[in-house]
Amino acid sequence: MALFKPVSISLSPNTELDDIFLAFKLQFLPWLWQKGKAIDELERKFQDYIGMDYAVSFNSGRSALTAILGSLDLNIEDEILLQAFTCNAVVNPILWLGLKPKFVDCNEETLNLDTDDLERKISPRSKVLIVQHTFGIPAQMEKIIEVCQKNNLTLIEDCAHSLGATYKEKKVGTFGKAAFFSFSRDKVISSVYGGIATTNDLGLAARIKIFQEKFDYPLNSWIFQQLLHPIIMNLVILPSYKIFGKYLLMLLQNLHILSKAVHWKEKIGKKPEYFPKSMPNALSMLALKQLTKIDRFNKRRKELADFYIGALKDNKNFQIVKNSEGGIFLRFVIKHPRAHEIIKKAWKDNILIGDWYDSVIAPKDTKLDTMQYVDGSCPVAEKLSMETFNLPTHINISDKDADGIVFFLRKWTFER
Repeated sequence: MALFKPVSISLSPNTELDDIFLAFKLQFLPWLWQKGKAIDELERKFQDYIGMDYAVSFNSGRSALTAILGSLDLNIEDEILLQAFTCNAVVNPILWLGLKPKFVDCNEETLNLDTDDLERKISPRSKVLIVQHTFGIPAQMEKIIEVCQKNNLTLIEDCAHSLGATYKEKKVGTFGKAAFFSFSRDKVISSVYGGIATTNDLGLAARIKIFQEKFDYPLNSWIFQQLLHPIIMNLVILPSYKIFGKYLLMLLQNLHILSKAVHWKEKIGKKPEYFPKSMPNALSMLALKQLTKIDRFNKRRKELADFYIGALKDNKNFQIVKNSEGGIFLRFVIKHPRAHEIIKKAWKDNILIGDWYDSVIAPKDTKLDTMQYVDGSCPVAEKLSMETFNLPTHINISDKDADGIVFFLRKWTFER
């Protein structure tokens, strides 16, 4: 397995040759970068796919969430309930709007919201609940809806991990007042950056649309930076990763030639200048191409998950996190008390298995105090951040790659 090109869980995992070619072609068509027909087409096809009346596109999931929250009738310091074991990209829009995040613990078996802890933490100032479908595992929506109705909470679904997943044969993203999705580089479909907000409420959709127009498009320099990403990543960085590609990636990111998934400002609750923005036409074109592949992508995810389950089910060292019938396995999650040791060892073998989430609010260098997280308030989430790792399920993982991952895990067990 010690090849030059790593077996990777991220680093633009969905990118195929036609995606690279499209990104390359668009570099020479700058008049298509900001405005164009692809934006409306993406919104129309996305709302048809999800089964919602309205879809409004943005340059990221956090921009979409910012627009949703900004379109609700909320006051400064109103509480937004959300689960811990999440990303700062969910917390920051709350902070940017002057609202107060209140963290709810998660269920150790499902990695999703613990409804008992939710009910304990609801206060008179609680106005909104953001429910996350972690790693494509649908949350238990019946109970969550019941709690929201009982306490007059507006329900927003965080579907960044779960595009195409279903709960009791109904697509996630169709249960709440609104939902937001992400098309960032390691999500279900990828356009490097991108996101969308959906709703069935005409009035809310109109207000979200106003935010989209107010946000305007990102700068052309930023769009060009994203178009470079799939090209350089797949043709230069990944093939040479074991030799110098890893360090080249760090250099290109530090020189702002390639973008990082999370800006340093976001780790301290600040807002980068390119958020929030509307979705540019060029990235809409990338997202449209990916959307045509979603069924094939999710089918492959389930195939790989079935393989991992079959290969590891009798290994008592690893506890497999169960997915529901309608889950899509954005990543395949395993629990082990020495998870971080396993991750480090795998990386040395050029198997870049994942550490989502390696902190109660990821990335791990996020300043938890600026996120208004109180240590010890979500003990299960804190425990999971130390005891989970995840295996890749994306379209570019071959059967041979999967065999190599399982071989590594079995070898690690034997060596212990």
